[in-house]
Amino acid sequence: MKTKTFRAMVVEEREDKRFVRTIRQRRVGDLPEGDVLIEVHYSSLNYKDALSASGNKGVTRQYPHTPGVDAAGEVVESTDTRFKPGAQVVVTGYDLGMNTDGGFGQFIRVPADWVVPLPATLSPQESMVYGTAGFTAALSVFRLQELDLTPDKGVILVTGATGGVGSIAVSLLTKAEYRVCAATGKETEADYLRDLGAADIIPRSELLDTSGRPMLKARWGGVVDTVGGAVLATAIKSAQPHAVITTCGNVGGAELPITVYPFILRGVSLLGVDSAACPMAKRLQVWEKISGPWKLKNLDRLSAEISLDELDADIDRMLQGQLTGRKVVNLSK
Repeated sequence: MKTKTFRAMVVEEREDKRFVRTIRQRRVGDLPEGDVLIEVHYSSLNYKDALSASGNKGVTRQYPHTPGVDAAGEVVESTDTRFKPGAQVVVTGYDLGMNTDGGFGQFIRVPADWVVPLPATLSPQESMVYGTAGFTAALSVFRLQELDLTPDKGVILVTGATGGVGSIAVSLLTKAEYRVCAATGKETEADYLRDLGAADIIPRSELLDTSGRPMLKARWGGVVDTVGGAVLATAIKSAQPHAVITTCGNVGGAELPITVYPFILRGVSLLGVDSAACPMAKRLQVWEKISGPWKLKNLDRLSAEISLDELDADIDRMLQGQLTGRKVVNLSK
């Protein structure tokens, strides 16, 4: 098996400091050490993948490298008795696709503690419609409910609503009977967001307060934020008393221009969502929700399937903010 070759995206740093992506043959024997060798059938494209694939050394330190923080496939070899050859499994997060060769190749080798059995009610392809983005969205909803944010507590704002995390968050919250307001910079995607269940749609510009006031008119019972920066700050300032806010992204900036007043005068709770290092016990709980009571019927509306050869162009589109929904990578194409 060590000499078997497979196709993978490889990102290399050239002498002129440019990063170049190519699809090439790799050897199984060159994969990192690990307990479980998995033949990858599907992966998906996430913002973190796009950063790794463009040479962002805050995500990936050493190149050449194969990105892909998600993988779904079949166990080929395992030194851990929990996973037998032929078992269908999912790997999302941890170090996969960051500094460990990831799911944009037809094989991965990982520690057994990263591996989740594929839920019986999901196909490998469906699991990758969710992937890290969907898992992050579900974990965000899970965190809201942990703090007893019920549908009667008010409208839930979702920022970056046409992105992977945002799209699935809108769908999950709607399924759970929350009223959702979707914020987006892509006003042409209003029909897409309504189809996912958004009751209200606002432009991103409405969440860029420049007044300098420490608090604004209370609007949101809760927030699933995927953007960060000034958008998150405005959402916090306009949260209702005892609102619950989750945050998982920083495409809008890593700085948070905010005072403590929304927290100490309105009792707002701000929860960080880190899906990559989510403990396995909670990870399994969230996957049980995703594959059971929260399983979505509109997965085809949320995603488009692409081949490994088509991935390069979509990475560029993601970095330019031009993608809507999820891109599922079929490694068999």
